[in-house]
Amino acid sequence: MKKAAEKVLCYRFGDEEKLEKVRGVMKKLGVECRVLPDDSWREKVGFLLGMGGYQPALKEDGADSTEFDFPDEVMILHRIKGKRLDQVLAAMKTAGVPPIRYKAVVTPFNTLWTLRRLCETMKKEHAYMTEMAEGAKNDDGEA
Repeated sequence: MKKAAEKVLCYRFGDEEKLEKVRGVMKKLGVECRVLPDDSWREKVGFLLGMGGYQPALKEDGADSTEFDFPDEVMILHRIKGKRLDQVLAAMKTAGVPPIRYKAVVTPFNTLWTLRRLCETMKKEHAYMTEMAEGAKNDDGEA
């Protein structure tokens, strides 16, 4: 039985050199790498991954009719977890890929989300974790 393909989706990579490094690492590891167009924020993650049962979003859809500008790079990892995830991240570091702040592993829940919701959720979680880390530093007496 053939193993399901691992995929990485890249969104909002403005640095072409960085994107090429990511593509090179993924190719070497046998991971499919797709670059998403800027207007992909309307689409469900499951649709962007090519999963069955998802239809393209309608541009007139009132729920996401306002423009969405997310300035940061996003990497979405599908079917990559555990030791394999560690291997992929280590390979990126070894290849000299600069840090990517927003990374998400696909779950049964977030496949139902739009890319916009995933980005907004990651941003909130990152802000919370940063706040908690700063609070921990201050609790230890550090400035």
